[in-house]
Amino acid sequence: MKRILLACSSGMSTSLLVTKMKEVAAAKGIETEIWAVAQDKALEDMKKADVLLIGPQMRFLKKKLAKAADQAGISLDVIDPIAYGRIDGEAVLDKALELIGD
Repeated sequence: MKRILLACSSGMSTSLLVTKMKEVAAAKGIETEIWAVAQDKALEDMKKADVLLIGPQMRFLKKKLAKAADQAGISLDVIDPIAYGRIDGEAVLDKALELIGD
């Protein structure tokens, strides 16, 4: 089971992306738990995740969140702005799996 957490400013703009990622994972037969939260909940939820991907609009928080991600033992990256804008669930899922190590 791959646990993928997405965080954005309010948690709303990534909800469509989460849906697309879940569809792609199901089609590929990859067992996942994918969810999105607002930035203020990311620190708590990352304890339950294998990877944290943050929305491009939150790029400025990467250093702060990276410290917590290191402590939680998970990978962190910013979602590619093009994939984010296109709601490209496959590209974002592939990046998440790459960061997890699969």
